[in-house]
Amino acid sequence: MNISASGLAANQLWMNVIANNIANANTTRTPQGGPYRSEIVNFQAVEQPMSFQTTLGQAMAYGGDGVEVSSITQDSSPFQLVYDPSSPDAVNGYVKMPNVDIATQMVDLVQASRAYEANATAFDAAKQMDISALSIGK
Repeated sequence: MNISASGLAANQLWMNVIANNIANANTTRTPQGGPYRSEIVNFQAVEQPMSFQTTLGQAMAYGGDGVEVSSITQDSSPFQLVYDPSSPDAVNGYVKMPNVDIATQMVDLVQASRAYEANATAFDAAKQMDISALSIGK
């Protein structure tokens, strides 16, 4: 259940970053200066030591404890130039537009939502198994 919960949290953050990218797809001026730069979520496996009691003492093993967001980085792909001499952000008639590709963001959103659904299903299955195991012990 902890593994699924970590997947739920990581995929929720991924969907939030995607929503932020889509919301800023036309932002040509940020507080840092220049157009908005798309963000990318990077994941890593969480490996926590697990201890086991044995007849010979305590043994240590490493097992997967889920996933976490290791970092959120900015996409280094170039900005697109759009000819719009009426824009206050235009230089020589061209405006630098954010490097947000809506099609890529939508594909990532579908992938993140499917991963979220899969983790929710796995969490529910683990919960049902725990309930069944407890009912056997009655």
